[in-house]
Amino acid sequence: MDKENYFIKQFSNNKFIGDDGAILDIDTKNNAKLVVSSDAFFQDVHFKLEWMSLKQIAQKAMLVNISDTIVMNAKPKYALLTVAIPSSFGKKDLKQLAKGFKSVAKKYNITIIGGDTISNDKLDISVTILGYSKKPIYRHNTKKGDLVCYTGDIGSCKKDLDKLFDNKKISKKSKFIKPKLNDKFFYDISPYIHSALDISDGLFFELQRLSKINKIGFKFFDTISKSKGCSGEEYEILFTFDKRYKKRIKDIAKRHNIRLNIFAKAIDGNFDCKCKGHHFG
Repeated sequence: MDKENYFIKQFSNNKFIGDDGAILDIDTKNNAKLVVSSDAFFQDVHFKLEWMSLKQIAQKAMLVNISDTIVMNAKPKYALLTVAIPSSFGKKDLKQLAKGFKSVAKKYNITIIGGDTISNDKLDISVTILGYSKKPIYRHNTKKGDLVCYTGDIGSCKKDLDKLFDNKKISKKSKFIKPKLNDKFFYDISPYIHSALDISDGLFFELQRLSKINKIGFKFFDTISKSKGCSGEEYEILFTFDKRYKKRIKDIAKRHNIRLNIFAKAIDGNFDCKCKGHHFG
């Protein structure tokens, strides 16, 4: 049973649920919409303390939330942090956590405006990002005939996660530890794409989401291996676009040194993911 999906369905009549962030019709002086996204990052569900430093944990907790804001075509502006702190943590631990949050906030010009802290037996983090977008991009706008593309390379995070479970070391440059967000590239291609989401649960999981919300299937140009398609925690960008913008998007990708993988076309049908779930396992 997919408990995560089942729980979300209990609120499915809510128009705000279904994308990486909720869009609120709030007028601003810049005529932009408020985009709110929130994610949990819990010890022994998303990470183990022995895998990463406290600074790295805080950085990733921020980055995976900012990723949701980016693929909604929003600029992150504010953050709320809720942190459940183990009683064993001392001042040095808390400073390292704070350093991680603040370093990412500084890079993306985000102001941390509050949140909550509680005592707990494990380190659990929840981050809410508030951003603004003049033209939000959703998951539900994929058109039949659209080309389907993802950025970068996928598969390495699953391999690194397997190494960690085998008590082996992985590179500090691993995307599993520090996701790479291609925000500038995405903002530049945003006028030319129909839908987008980040690859958090794996490419095949995200394609299933696109399939269900848009009632479409996919014609694959090449075979994608299970090791790549089921690799979660990638945080590459999955997006769809009309073929007439192919050259323009490729030119933008070249300018930003981004690898594009145009691997399928949206067609009639459906797509079901056969990968094992990453949470509640």
